Amino acid sequence: MASRERRNLTLAVKDVWDGVRRIYIWPMLGWQDIKQRYRRSVIGPFWLTLSYGAMVAGMGPLYGRLLQQDIGSYLPYLATSFVIWILMSSIIIDACSAFIGAEGYIKQVKLPLTVHVLRLVWKNVLIFFHNFVIVLLVMFIYPPPLTWALLLIPAGVLMLALNGIWLGLLFGMLCARFRDVPQVVSSFVQIVFFLTPVMWRSEMLGRKQWLVELNPFYHFLEIVRAPLISGGGAMRSWLMVTLITIAGFLVTLLVFSRYRARVAYWV
Repeated sequence: MASRERRNLTLAVKDVWDGVRRIYIWPMLGWQDIKQRYRRSVIGPFWLTLSYGAMVAGMGPLYGRLLQQDIGSYLPYLATSFVIWILMSSIIIDACSAFIGAEGYIKQVKLPLTVHVLRLVWKNVLIFFHNFVIVLLVMFIYPPPLTWALLLIPAGVLMLALNGIWLGLLFGMLCARFRDVPQVVSSFVQIVFFLTPVMWRSEMLGRKQWLVELNPFYHFLEIVRAPLISGGGAMRSWLMVTLITIAGFLVTLLVFSRYRARVAYWV
């Protein structure tokens, strides 16, 4: 039994590694998803950018007034937080359909299952770069502090993408087996949005600010947001995100090694 478990774990790790190596497949599939979604559209995914930009432009002055925030500091905070949150929430929600949406490929083409996860992660990262135009425009009007910490932004985005891999594998299997889970995850993400400092600042909690530290979504936001907004490196958040990443991959590999062979039957 132990040797079988080791063999399954080896195959699971090999699936992940082979999927990453198929760099000539999953970027193309991710880009194809975007092209298919905006087929015959003049500006393509920039419709999302315009939509989110309008939301930030409308919500910024309103919530800045309601929360008694200076618009010069609040608008960059809101724009950055909102764009990062879109990336995070989109990866989580899309993770539920990682294997369900790839049913045709799974049943007809022999590919590592990880390819289908990397496909959705890459698609959402591309959309993030489109949406980041909003942040650049806001930062042009309200320039951020120029510090060495800005170099951590690409590393922060990469860390979000890495966590998207184990989330896609784990949620992809779970949602393929139990079809009610996507609705639960979608509702959960909506609730967490209001519990996470996206539109509000953690400082507003006063002495209860420590409660925000218990929210893992806050730390994933901070590793990209802090270098732009405060000019800091958010080292505590980096530590938490690193621990979550390691734990997430370990748990996912154990589950993936056990149920990987059943995914084709579940979808």
